[in-house]
Amino acid sequence: MATAVLKKYKLVIFDWDGTVMDSISKIVNCIRHSALALNIEPPSDTAIKNIIGMSLELAIEVLFPDEVAHHPALINGYKQQYRVDTTATPVFDNVENVLSALKAQGVILAIATGKGRDGLMRLLEQTQLGHYFSATRTSDEAHSKPSPDMLEQLLVELAINADEALMIGDTKIDMAMAQAANIDRIGVTMGVHSAAQLSEFSPVATVDNYQQLQRILLG
Repeated sequence: MATAVLKKYKLVIFDWDGTVMDSISKIVNCIRHSALALNIEPPSDTAIKNIIGMSLELAIEVLFPDEVAHHPALINGYKQQYRVDTTATPVFDNVENVLSALKAQGVILAIATGKGRDGLMRLLEQTQLGHYFSATRTSDEAHSKPSPDMLEQLLVELAINADEALMIGDTKIDMAMAQAANIDRIGVTMGVHSAAQLSEFSPVATVDNYQQLQRILLG
């Protein structure tokens, strides 16, 4: 884990699931429930975790390659279950402090997530974090991660160069997306992948919590 203070970035882009919100267990539960409701053997928890960050459509294709006829039902089942599943999904400790401190220093904040637009907007309202972010991209408006499309769209919208931006995420998919967009990246280990796995994509740092993230971004 890097501890030195990093250079100042004009734009910091956050993934959502496993990065801002502790929602991995809920996603795993909902995928499993969707499969079991159709009498389909669910994938392993590890397999499900490894698709988090992709669009739901692509995730279902990857997880259930032999169940093409059931893909629409699996997608709909997931969406329905997500709305009623009671698994807790708290925002990680110190998230708002970091967002507030970055915003106070004039840093532009954005989100790049595999969630759909409706889901993201609902969670931004529930968490009351939406006002911190100047722009957001979801799987409804861009090619699924690990394509760099989301990040490239954000750079254009916000008129920021790639070397002035930073991506923060918890998965190898996030790191691969940022690498493809030539954007610096920080891996967080609270979600899906370990520091060793994230290091495959040469992040400028990996952190275990937002207190560490605050120290290296803000000093």
